[in-house]
Amino acid sequence: MARILLDSDVIIEWLRGHEPIVTRIAQLLEQHSQLFWTPVSVAEVYAGVRKSEEAKVGNLFILLESVSVSLDTGKKGGEYLRLYAKSHGVGIADALVAACAFTENLSLWTLNRKHYPMKDLSFF
Repeated sequence: MARILLDSDVIIEWLRGHEPIVTRIAQLLEQHSQLFWTPVSVAEVYAGVRKSEEAKVGNLFILLESVSVSLDTGKKGGEYLRLYAKSHGVGIADALVAACAFTENLSLWTLNRKHYPMKDLSFF
């Protein structure tokens, strides 16, 4: 069974109904894969949500499992910032999402691999 952390760009495309994201997520759910979100991704998604879309977004997050930002996650995120902020332009949001994936041993599904130059991550 796959354990996958969805980056905010994947969640946004899912909300917009874009194929093949919708189909792939449906397949993963049918296969009983575990799909996760982080508080960072929730903040990024809600930053662009219209008031009329809030219920739809809330229902979507019910289908997924949450990953907390723990002390270990924060430390790993800080390490990623130290290593990649200047050289690759990695910001705190992407560093924390990557750290969540790493500390929880999840594969990260993102549409922006260039935002994640970390060599110790597993990608979906």
